[in-house]
Amino acid sequence: MAEKKRVSILGATGSIGQSTADVIASDPERFEVSTLTANENYKDLAQAAIRLNAYSVVIGNSTHEEALREILKGKGVSVLSGQDALIHAVQPETDLTISAITGVAGLKPLMNAIKNSTAVGIANKEPLVAAGAFVMEEAKKYGTQILPIDSEHNAVFQVFDFDRSEGIERIILTASGGPFRTWSAEEMAKATPEQAVAHPNWDMGAKISVDSATMMNKALEIIEAHILFGLPAEKIDVLIHPESVVHSMVEYVDGSVLSQMGASDMRTPIAYTLAWPERMQTPGERLDLTQMKELHFEQPDVEKFPALKLAYQCLEKGALSCLLLNAANEVAVEAFLRQEIGFPDILNIIEFALANEPDIKLESLDSALEADAAVRKSVSDYIDQELSQTKTKMKA
Repeated sequence: MAEKKRVSILGATGSIGQSTADVIASDPERFEVSTLTANENYKDLAQAAIRLNAYSVVIGNSTHEEALREILKGKGVSVLSGQDALIHAVQPETDLTISAITGVAGLKPLMNAIKNSTAVGIANKEPLVAAGAFVMEEAKKYGTQILPIDSEHNAVFQVFDFDRSEGIERIILTASGGPFRTWSAEEMAKATPEQAVAHPNWDMGAKISVDSATMMNKALEIIEAHILFGLPAEKIDVLIHPESVVHSMVEYVDGSVLSQMGASDMRTPIAYTLAWPERMQTPGERLDLTQMKELHFEQPDVEKFPALKLAYQCLEKGALSCLLLNAANEVAVEAFLRQEIGFPDILNIIEFALANEPDIKLESLDSALEADAAVRKSVSDYIDQELSQTKTKMKA
């Protein structure tokens, strides 16, 4: 029997972390779990550690350490807590780290994981959008293989000819269109958080679900594709594909279009990542082609979903604009989920941030984090000062 692959999961209690646990648990002889992390959800973290027989856990919020230790007493699981422990959770000689911490909060743990892992599966697109050049430079420095877990980029990775990339015409990212694909702009203006997180095809966390509703997730994926695959913006396209069966495509100069297809189940790309460069059985759903009566593809409505245009504009302007797009969106989505702003305000806030760039040069990871903090403060102040009437009206 081959030696077990040593795996760590950053963000073990989120939807990606839980799906990863499902795949690992389906083939326990293939993996050994080193470290699992969470920021707040210590109960689910403890259960995941027990289920996967993990060596150690890290909880970001230190106030939960004692309760976590109590649950894991006698289980042989090492317990650490605090943000510094979270950043340095992945230890040397890890074969694969699954990086699934939502938002730019996952950036520092990701950089440490790259240093200490043979391969890193990235499920959180925000660090790549905010600091993609630094992430890829670190991966090159340590010889770490970056494996995309997002269904779209995982699909591209599977059919992308890295050895002969000059033969690639373009990447085509598919998008479900989200919950508001058929809604009018007037209807979208009144959308509630509950409606925005009700994705028609995928079971995802609240933040990425709202991003799907604005199509900001696809905007971020355009930038992520540029970083991961090195193609210019004009060679990255988006098509609406409501069925979410074709997860993305690569078109070659001879007219061939290669696609990866599968059920709308994240356990498929996760299984690909866990087993890479091999393949494995997965507990995920299987695609039944006999049930595929029709597959539809259409151009996105960039007037109704202006986030897509912003992605190309940001790539043209440079890395700082991409960082601003991501940071402003994170703050705006959080405010929307708290019902402090309306759905249309999300894009208005992002446009405000892009028009008010901080005077910071992105020369290092620290400068990227400085710019990220600056735009978050600027956007938060803008929400408090300029959108106070909206907040008062929504809370009434």
